[in-house]
Amino acid sequence: MTKPTQNKNYIYLTTMQPLHPPSVLTVSQLTFAIKQCLESAFPHLWLQGEVSNFKVQASGHLYFSLKDASSQISAVMFRAEASTLKLQPKDGAQVIIRGELNLYPQTGKYQVIVRELRYLGLGELLVRLEELKAKLQAKGWFRSELKQPLPKFPKIIGVVTSPTGAVIQDIINVLTRRFPGFHLILNPVNVQGEGAAAEIARAIKQFNDYQLADVLIVGRGGGSIEDLWAFNEEIVAEAIHASKIPIISAVGHETDVCLSDFVADARAPTPSAAAAMVIPDKNQLLQYLDHVRHRMQQTVSQRIRHDKQKLIGILRHPHLATSYGILAMWMQRLDDLREKFTYISVQKIKIQRLRLEALRQQLHALKPTVRILQFRKSLLAIEKRLEQQYERYLALHRERLANIIAHLQSIDPKNLLRNGYAILFNEKTNSVITSVNSIENQQDICALLADGKIRSIVKEIIIK
Repeated sequence: MTKPTQNKNYIYLTTMQPLHPPSVLTVSQLTFAIKQCLESAFPHLWLQGEVSNFKVQASGHLYFSLKDASSQISAVMFRAEASTLKLQPKDGAQVIIRGELNLYPQTGKYQVIVRELRYLGLGELLVRLEELKAKLQAKGWFRSELKQPLPKFPKIIGVVTSPTGAVIQDIINVLTRRFPGFHLILNPVNVQGEGAAAEIARAIKQFNDYQLADVLIVGRGGGSIEDLWAFNEEIVAEAIHASKIPIISAVGHETDVCLSDFVADARAPTPSAAAAMVIPDKNQLLQYLDHVRHRMQQTVSQRIRHDKQKLIGILRHPHLATSYGILAMWMQRLDDLREKFTYISVQKIKIQRLRLEALRQQLHALKPTVRILQFRKSLLAIEKRLEQQYERYLALHRERLANIIAHLQSIDPKNLLRNGYAILFNEKTNSVITSVNSIENQQDICALLADGKIRSIVKEIIIK
């Protein structure tokens, strides 16, 4: 019997017993042996190549091939790692991947399990673009309710672009063809290269600071994403967002889309299209006005003819043969209203006379002499009530005072002494003796009577 033996990057069979008959491996055994050999030999690797055959499954897993000039290898990136990508790869993207080699037993094909994916060159710019786009969208700068309407007939058109390119000439040619006599202000800037984004943002701010235009066109001609990158910078997007002047973004060609297109109030596919958007075609306006004038003349003529026929029909009506045919009912109604008005007026006058009499009486009652007499009577009545209350109050307190005096006299100690009582004092402490236990034999005591004091000595203490 033989069994597979693994040794680094190859597999060989060792003979354990004579092969009579020869032993046979199953496909699974062979595949498993190859799987162990490959995966242990390439546990970690970095690969660089071009993405092709890219597919996204409903499960969220990414399947693609990684190729170079002469070879390709299958790759899979599972949902957990794919969810961390800020930008999904596309066919043709140059990338570097980190992962490990894997053999899928069901098909017997080897593939790379991708753990990390990085972009090269253009891919890095696209990642930065997607990151900034997500940031600005989170700030709400793309919301449609923030878009300002473009003026229909701007008096001054501002342009922010290169003074040497074909863009400004295209804009002038289109404006001249559509509406001669326009007023245009160009704020020249560099539209690519280092510092271009800052120049564009500064030009937009200058237009706003000095209120130089009614509408702005910001743009340039076509080019690669690197050439158009100034219009993807946050500083330009911020200047467009802060602008109080409506802005049309016209960058590149029809298929070129920059962040300035999302933030601006309107987007034009080309600078020439922006010029067509910013001002109407004069010839078309004149044709439209002629058409409207013609329609109005027709409408007015038809209305006059219709109203004339209607008036003729009205004049032929039997009720118009005499004036009473129309006015009789209204004349009778006028008589009824006149009679009703007379009756209501008389009633109103009666009511007002009654109110006037009542007010006259109130006025008489409010005369100073009358009020003084009333107050004098009231004052006399109050004075009488106060005297009565004072007499009752005084009698009540006299009675209370007499009762208090009688009570005090009843509890006066001197009155008790006149009835034969005496109060004993300790001569030594000059305190009242209230018990035989507080004195001793031969002790000096004092007896207080109603008319004097008696000093004596205790000869005997008798306790009951």
